[in-house]
Amino acid sequence: MKVEVRFRNPGVSVCLGLLALAIVYRAGAAGQSKSKDSELAISHEARALQPGEVALLTVRSSTPIQSIEGKAFGKTIFFFSDGDATVWKGLVGIDLGVSPKKYPVQLAVTRLDGKNLQTHYDLLVKDKRFPTRRITVQEEFVNPPAEELERIQREENSVSAIFATASPQRRWAGTFLRPVPGDATSSFGVRSILNGEPRSPHSGTDFHAEAGTPVKAPNTGKVVLADNLYFSGNAVILDHGWGLYSYFAHLSRFTVSEGDSVAPGQVIGYVGATGRVTAPHLHWSLRLAGARVDPLSLLAVLPDSGGN
Repeated sequence: MKVEVRFRNPGVSVCLGLLALAIVYRAGAAGQSKSKDSELAISHEARALQPGEVALLTVRSSTPIQSIEGKAFGKTIFFFSDGDATVWKGLVGIDLGVSPKKYPVQLAVTRLDGKNLQTHYDLLVKDKRFPTRRITVQEEFVNPPAEELERIQREENSVSAIFATASPQRRWAGTFLRPVPGDATSSFGVRSILNGEPRSPHSGTDFHAEAGTPVKAPNTGKVVLADNLYFSGNAVILDHGWGLYSYFAHLSRFTVSEGDSVAPGQVIGYVGATGRVTAPHLHWSLRLAGARVDPLSLLAVLPDSGGN
């Protein structure tokens, strides 16, 4: 298998919140594979095959395909075709906690001529060392008061239940937009030690933006949460369909309600500093089939062709 790596312009940014700064390199890696009967060609595109990344799989057939059933990391991959029935694509999320090794993608392809093909495609996930940062902050940011623990647990259960489902409808289409025009830090995956206590790795990306900056939907979605949460402050979760969710936190206010449908570029709220943060910024996290993935990796394989 031949693998190519293409480096694009790097972006560097600094976040004023609780998580560390780092350097983001936008890169692409492509792999090629064929099934044993040579009737299918399978490839992937990704910044890298590492924890926290999104890979875009492409399946090409010599004859039109009716449907594809896929599975990777024990989760369903939803495949789609945008007009050409010989070319199908699907998104795979590599969770932040995945160990480095080879993982098979199982594929069952049904062609329009009725022929069924079974094959697999290996994703060789490499190790990634995320930085660690030691921070000293006010005690309230580390240990919530006892009277808030029940609320925190209730909110965590609610959010986890949302991410555990996959809507059968694909709502998103085309490329994804940046929710704000500011630079993004690579705070995704950073391990923070607050006042000497290790915390869970940061599962989102923070964007520099002044308070009051409009936050726009990156793609079509349905609002499944619009509420004030203890840690995240004013937060909005968009269901893009097929197990893909966007989670926006620390908004000064949101302008949508649960159940609303939103269009790409629609304002869903404004940047703020609500919740447990130290300065205004936008936190954007993604879940893909439950996997914690870096939003910047999705933008790399489905790049923003327009702007804010």
